[in-house]
Amino acid sequence: MNQSRDDQYNEFVSLLGHCENRIRRFVRSLMIRGVEIDDVMQDVSLECWRKFESFSPACDESSNDEFVRWACVIARFKVLSRIRDASRERLVFRDELYDLLADQVLADQASHVTAKHLAHQRALESCLDRLPEDDRRLLLSVHVPGDSVAEIARQTGAKARRLYNRINALRGLMLDCVRSRLASE
Repeated sequence: MNQSRDDQYNEFVSLLGHCENRIRRFVRSLMIRGVEIDDVMQDVSLECWRKFESFSPACDESSNDEFVRWACVIARFKVLSRIRDASRERLVFRDELYDLLADQVLADQASHVTAKHLAHQRALESCLDRLPEDDRRLLLSVHVPGDSVAEIARQTGAKARRLYNRINALRGLMLDCVRSRLASE
C-alpha cells in the first residue's frame, strides 16, 4: 500500500465503523458468554489495525464485505484463543464445533448479502424499465466514465442547469420506486 499512515488509519476507522456491527454479530454467534464479547471485539479491532497493511480488497465496491470476511477470520482466531484460555477453567466445546459455527455464520452472511444485493438489483432494473426512454438514457449516461452533464448538455443543446435538475428529479423518482419495490417483496 502506498498510503500514508494517516490515510491508512482513516480508511481503517471508516471500514471498522461501517462493519463493526456485522463483525460483532459474528463474534456473538461464537461466544457463549456475552460478557466477553466487548473484550474480544477490542482484541479483534487491535489485531485488525496491526495487520491492516495486509488487507487489500479486490475492488472498492465490495471493500466493506471483504473487510468483514477478513476481520471475521481474525475474530475466529481471537474467539478460539479466548475459549482455549477459558477451557483451562471449565468445560467448553471443542474447536471443531466453533469452526463449524463460524463457517455457517459466514455462509449465512454471504447468502444474505447476495440475496439482498439481487433484490436491490431487480428493483432497480424494474424501476429503470418503467422510465421513458429519454429519461432512462439521460440517467444512465451520467454514469458512463468520461461523460459529464456539461458534455451531455453540449451534445443535446440543453442547458446544463436544466439537466442537473432533471437528473436529480429522476434520481429521486428512482429512489422512491426502488424503496417501494423492496417494501413490497
